[in-house]
Amino acid sequence: MKEKEGFMREAIRLSEEKMKAGFGGPFGAVVVCNNEIIARGYNNVLSSNDPTAHAEVDAIRKACQALGVYQLTDCELYTSCEPCPMCLGAIYWARLKKVYYGNTRQDAAAVGFDDDFIYEELNIPIENRQIPMHQMLPQEASQAFKEWQQKEDKQKY
Repeated sequence: MKEKEGFMREAIRLSEEKMKAGFGGPFGAVVVCNNEIIARGYNNVLSSNDPTAHAEVDAIRKACQALGVYQLTDCELYTSCEPCPMCLGAIYWARLKKVYYGNTRQDAAAVGFDDDFIYEELNIPIENRQIPMHQMLPQEASQAFKEWQQKEDKQKY
């Protein structure tokens, strides 16, 4: 258990250090494989002008590059806060085997990082969401899917 606490402390340390340095919000994450930190990530939304530059996504990208893979099935993620919906999606796409978090999403909301509206939007029919979404050119768009379906050398993921 002490190892796990050490990994979480590193995620928390990153959240504080990088927030104080002005990179972004107070969020840090580490990806661990075989009891070794493979990658460290932190929120750098402000410094990069990238709304997707969350700690978990940053750590996942770095871990995938370090290991030369696009799935992290043998890895765990330690993050200073319960992942937002975007990061949760990245976690599932990366196929991480386990996630440990410090603060809850309610704790984040209490200090101004409220993602509940996104969780709620996911349950609303697409035509009733806050950001209007309209399908366009589905027949043309489907051509790439048809080609993918017939592609003999495709690599499924």
